[in-house]
Amino acid sequence: MTLPVWPHACGEAPVRARLRATRAAFQVEELLGFEPDGEGEHCCLWVEKEGVNTAEVARRLARFAGIREADVSWSGMKDRHAITRQWFSLHLLKREVDWRDWADPSVRLLQVSRHSRKLRRGTHRGNRFVIRLDDIEGDLSAFEARLDQIGQQGVPNYFGPQRFGRDGNNIEAARQWLAAGRPRKPRHLQALWLSSLRSLLFNEVLAARVRDDSWNQALAGELLMLDGSASLFSDELSDALVTRVASGDVHPTGPLAGRPGKLAPTADALAVELAALEPWQELEQALHAAGLSAERRALRLQPREWQWRLLDGPAAELSFVLPRGCFATSLIREAADYVDAYNE
Repeated sequence: MTLPVWPHACGEAPVRARLRATRAAFQVEELLGFEPDGEGEHCCLWVEKEGVNTAEVARRLARFAGIREADVSWSGMKDRHAITRQWFSLHLLKREVDWRDWADPSVRLLQVSRHSRKLRRGTHRGNRFVIRLDDIEGDLSAFEARLDQIGQQGVPNYFGPQRFGRDGNNIEAARQWLAAGRPRKPRHLQALWLSSLRSLLFNEVLAARVRDDSWNQALAGELLMLDGSASLFSDELSDALVTRVASGDVHPTGPLAGRPGKLAPTADALAVELAALEPWQELEQALHAAGLSAERRALRLQPREWQWRLLDGPAAELSFVLPRGCFATSLIREAADYVDAYNE
């Protein structure tokens, strides 16, 4: 499937650039939000990996430790085509493993500690990125102004192209699976396909809000999310609420499709969502039938600890922190029309 070209909030990017010219040009560090407590049944490993995905690292760790793959867990998936650092936990009970014998050039062990509980998906607080854009061509002055603008107002919180697979293959696979009556498939594939469909519908709603310039503003009937949390609330549209949204204290939200929950948008916010999803009713109904519960996601992505500098080349280095589940590529697309070297 050819994915829609979703609109930019800041206008077309002022420069072209090359992303991930090397793996070292895309670095990600998981921010767990807590430290292992030093005792318990689980061995926690702080790992730096390069050229392998998270699931493959888990398989290698399980094989070395002599345990089942199911006894290795992690909080977040990290990119293969990058240098990334993240935590894994292994359920070893009281057994010890001599990690001094570990010798894998693609997976480096940085820290070993015990912990009383296993890591669960989505428990990390966020991710720190250091990304280099190479071979920049275009208006550098406009590029610098755009980077400052991004740091001040954030960007639309689109799901990035990684969620949809190369050339949107995850969407096409999901559609074929649904058309066949949802035959039993490996659980991770079903989860991937359903997540891709939800992400597509969310991006369509967000695109509608970008087009009417309300992605970072509250509409009447809005469901809002407190910054830095998943807490949702609704409130009357007022000057005070407009100020809170403008300050970044709260964000407007969009739907992750599923069976309706207790909270739902109304009035103008609901009207925008219904209009954006009207062409996708069949997929929306399929997500309801799959038993997923409706959730909400912030429409705005505000980078933290935002820093940038221009380098010779010309090139640029961007450094920032994003909440878990957010995509650095969705931020970069507002600054540069980039070519991903690993998709060429």
